[in-house]
Amino acid sequence: MKKIRKGDQVVVTTGKDKGKRGTVLKVLATDQVIVEGVNVVKRHTRGNPQQGTPGGIVQREAPLHRSNVAIFNPITSKPDRVGIKTLEDGRKVRFFKSNNEVVDV
Repeated sequence: MKKIRKGDQVVVTTGKDKGKRGTVLKVLATDQVIVEGVNVVKRHTRGNPQQGTPGGIVQREAPLHRSNVAIFNPITSKPDRVGIKTLEDGRKVRFFKSNNEVVDV
């Protein structure tokens, strides 16, 4: 079970965008995540007239390593670490380590 999933609110903990908050758009297989509005880079693209795509400078989000983001805890309003525990009915759920609140319901 992964500790960071698509749709989670995360806070960047290191790098040029430290402190920025955003939603996880995609989790890549290489332990990297793409966060909305964070780590935006400019990519120079060549146009393709057969597909009808124009060329130019495109801004898009670049991937971040998952160790550089932490899940945002809405109860404490701070980034928090996440653990995994098994409930009585056998389901595995994620929980915040600071206050033992369950992330997934």
